[in-house]
Amino acid sequence: MEDQGNTKFVYGNLTEKIIGALFEVHNVLGSGLLEKHYQKALAEEFTRREIPFIEQYQINLNYKGVDLGKYLVDFYVYDKIPVEIKRDVHFSRQQIQQTLNYLKAMNLQLGLLVHFGREGVKIKRIVNIR
Repeated sequence: MEDQGNTKFVYGNLTEKIIGALFEVHNVLGSGLLEKHYQKALAEEFTRREIPFIEQYQINLNYKGVDLGKYLVDFYVYDKIPVEIKRDVHFSRQQIQQTLNYLKAMNLQLGLLVHFGREGVKIKRIVNIR
């Protein structure tokens, strides 16, 4: 699926669809739940909206063909956007770096870091400058 139209942001139209699903989950569930509950609800919302995704996507990290370990991203959406969800109050450097590591390991351009909190949904676009 190509991203047409909104060219202000990398994958602008695709991320708008993802963000719509994120807000719907928060509008229905509110705040205070465990991360796994938001993840389960988001998987259901992606399915209802026919947004293609893989849940708990495994990323293999290697160095010159040697396996170094694995990362696990909450969602891999549209075969190009990793989405990592948290229920924290703010974005930490560690969370931002973790999402950037996913992008580098997968050679991708954009990832979304999402917080479900008392003040609503907060979304940080993480761009991999290759």
